[in-house]
Amino acid sequence: MIRPTAVTALVLVLAAPGYASGLPFPKFGLGKDRPAAAASAKPKAGEWAQARSDIAPDPDIAFGALPNGMRYAIRKQQIPPGQAALRLRFDAGSLMEGDKQQGIAHFLEHMAFNGSKAVPEGEMIKILERLGLAFGADTNASTDFDETTYKLDLPRTDDETVDTSLMLLREAAGNLTLDPAAIDRERGVVLSEERARDTPSYRVYKSRLEFLLKDQRPPTRYPIGKVEVLQTAPAAEFTDFYNRYYRPERAVLVAVGDFDVAAMEAKIKARFGDWTPVGPAGADPDLGALKSRKTEAKLLVEPGAPLQLQMAWMRPDDRETDNTAKRKRDLVQQLGFSVLNRRLQRLARGTQPPFLGAGAFESDEYDAAEITMMTVNAEPTRWREALTAVEQEQRRGVQYGVRQDELDREIDEYRTALKADAAGAATRTPGSLAGEIVGSLSDDEVVTNPAQDLALFEATVKGLKADEVSAALKAAFKGDGPLLFMASPKPVQGGESALVAALEISRKVAVAEPSIPTQVAWPYDSFGTPGKVAETREAADLDTVFVRFENGVRLTVKPTRFQDDEVLVRINVGRGRIDLPKDRQNVAWASGAYVEGGLKQISAEDMEQVLATRVYGAQFGIGDDAFVFSGATRPDDLDVQLQVLAAYASEPGWREQAFQRLKSSGKTIHDQYEATVSGVVSRDLAGLLHGGDERWVFPSREEMADAKLESFKAEVAPALANGQIEVVIIGDTTVEKATEAVARTFGAMPARPAPAPPPTAEIEVGFPAAVAQPVIRTHKGRADQAVGYIAWRTNDFFANPQRARDTAVLGEVLELRLIEELREAQGATYSPNAAYSHSFVWPGWGYISASVEVPPDKLPAFFADVKKIATDLRTREISPDELARAKKPRLEQIDKARETNGYWLQELSGAQADPRRLDATRAMIPGTERVTPADVKRAAEAVLKDETMWMFEVKPAGA
Repeated sequence: MIRPTAVTALVLVLAAPGYASGLPFPKFGLGKDRPAAAASAKPKAGEWAQARSDIAPDPDIAFGALPNGMRYAIRKQQIPPGQAALRLRFDAGSLMEGDKQQGIAHFLEHMAFNGSKAVPEGEMIKILERLGLAFGADTNASTDFDETTYKLDLPRTDDETVDTSLMLLREAAGNLTLDPAAIDRERGVVLSEERARDTPSYRVYKSRLEFLLKDQRPPTRYPIGKVEVLQTAPAAEFTDFYNRYYRPERAVLVAVGDFDVAAMEAKIKARFGDWTPVGPAGADPDLGALKSRKTEAKLLVEPGAPLQLQMAWMRPDDRETDNTAKRKRDLVQQLGFSVLNRRLQRLARGTQPPFLGAGAFESDEYDAAEITMMTVNAEPTRWREALTAVEQEQRRGVQYGVRQDELDREIDEYRTALKADAAGAATRTPGSLAGEIVGSLSDDEVVTNPAQDLALFEATVKGLKADEVSAALKAAFKGDGPLLFMASPKPVQGGESALVAALEISRKVAVAEPSIPTQVAWPYDSFGTPGKVAETREAADLDTVFVRFENGVRLTVKPTRFQDDEVLVRINVGRGRIDLPKDRQNVAWASGAYVEGGLKQISAEDMEQVLATRVYGAQFGIGDDAFVFSGATRPDDLDVQLQVLAAYASEPGWREQAFQRLKSSGKTIHDQYEATVSGVVSRDLAGLLHGGDERWVFPSREEMADAKLESFKAEVAPALANGQIEVVIIGDTTVEKATEAVARTFGAMPARPAPAPPPTAEIEVGFPAAVAQPVIRTHKGRADQAVGYIAWRTNDFFANPQRARDTAVLGEVLELRLIEELREAQGATYSPNAAYSHSFVWPGWGYISASVEVPPDKLPAFFADVKKIATDLRTREISPDELARAKKPRLEQIDKARETNGYWLQELSGAQADPRRLDATRAMIPGTERVTPADVKRAAEAVLKDETMWMFEVKPAGA
């Protein structure tokens, strides 16, 4: 798997109205402003970053190194019990490849699962499945420009699981066979991944990187590589890269979990101590010098991409050892960016916003350059307004700096976030802890814990004045440039010259000091006389309490200690999708405008300001059987969280600006979907699988263009005003506190009428009939991309709960067969997939499916292969081993999920209205455990019939 780059991920979320304040919170240690005098050489083999720093590492982590140079980090984490995460990271990525090896670093990641001295080809995944690890979910790897990381998430920490996992990582490290025939079989899989990655957003990313890092190495070494190399590179090139870069001095093993640290260290030493490198070591790459450049522009016309524009200031990378002074400088600078981003967010939320979303940040591009960037998404016809607005806002920030009130607000928000992190630190998952350690390695950072980060923050902001932050923000925009890059779905008159001319015109306009926002108060701290409890019941086996208030509001509370200082809240109102019209298009797609529209008495912008020191969330969505409000908070802010959600449920703002912003961002959404095969599937499949029911059909361009806020309000407001209310609270709280908080908010609301059962017609949902030939849709992407999809109708869950569980295991077996046949045996595709669903809401609706991405000429073979697999599953019982490899990962995934608050928030939702859901939750594990080979065969006989098979394919237009 290719790891997504930070800039790519950043651009993808720009269209969100709240983008400016949603930039990632800075990880202390990501140094940006690095004085040359403090620059340092790469650490020695076996040396950790703290050896050259004044920063103390997290004391809960045991750091070490073997005589061969391999480093290791071990941390005991007993929550969740019995789980662990192993990561093996190599300082080896695509930047290290030779001209004839482009793509081999990533290809090697695939070969680690395809044969070693101790594990024959095709057996590694099966070994892990027998231990309960699911391929993809628990067993994965990623490759970037500068690193390759192998990941195993262990469901248990018994000796067999740990020893086998370490053995497999040791095999990947130094014992791969790299058999030429196995490489040839894997070529199609990697080429499938290359096809899937080649999207408009990826092409935009490549063009931008090539423009910014002109004549430097990163734009010549993308991790996916070159198609001709993937097709023809001989095994000798793989062996050469493997021997030169998969070496102990370039490796770090991270182990976090519920085990004894000394015992794990002994296992690591025993398993990896004999690892000796083969042949000469590979050299670190020459990244090339950053060229000195004045203002220039690059325009990329990329149909199917949203309009994206960046202004970039470039500086040579100058690495400085991670130290306290640098972290403090970084934090001061990040506070300046936060103020600037807050101003950009305010512009995006205005009455006539010049852009859809914008942000400012600084990044280190793989040690090739440091870049400060202003980035913006806009309507294609309004790029000049967007460019003018961000240029002038950047200049305003540099010229006038930040005000003390703006700085104090950001300090409050940072402090709140850091305190929440510190409070929940003890219950971080092994995977997240391992990820933090691995994430520190590329930049040679010292790993610190949230309490240390909070202490550094407090020391930095004590007495911090706006003048110091203003100076740091001004310094961040030093360097060559700005360079202008714009990706547009349509040609721009005047091309690149027009971009530069627009910039120069904007630069001539004087900017004024920023205005001071009006101070407001939170108006929703009281909802009337607290409600009284009418009934309390307990499900002791689920540690859950059910409360009913006199006004009819139902509350479900499950106190947990899965995550310290975390409380999840979900509010279900009315009947959701059931209440929407099934015969005409609705405005459910615009649900994102609901929260962004703020509240009747306060805007979203002002609400964020007045609640800056509080931890709360506000999301709105439309579920099958409820309109859903949700948020995550901490115990101290549960009252505020419920006030926010109660206000949204009872007095939404319905502001036109938020709805219009969403419509504006949707003007090119059809072009974006049509540009890729996966986009067309995402847009059309739900509507097709529900028999054309308009509640699932994506709206046309015309329907989106004609949509009105009043229509959205007319469809949703009555249900929210009159629908029954269910509150579900899961996490670090008590039944008493949750009950009191709900009594003061939802419990204080007027009683609502008891709902009548929904008309039968509204809960009847169609499913596509069997077809002799596939239903066809087309895309406008690459001519070698296609998707094949097959679905068989099953039933709803409650029609036969055990049969639904049997069918779920059948789905897992089907996916094993698809992987073994289409990926492992044929090498035809990267990610064949099986899926299944059995509705809790829609009677008779459920399905099991198989899908694949392949070139168009291989679609007939896919349909034939799936029919053959289905026939075999109908006519022969699977082996006990195959059943175990299907069931065990599923059971372990369920078991792991049950140790999270999110799982219980979903499982307990709706349980008071339909107690059958509680029985389903109780029986999930034992019901899956009792599935036998005979049950799987019976399920296949009932479902996987050729005569009921519905087929769907998406092919290139004109194919």
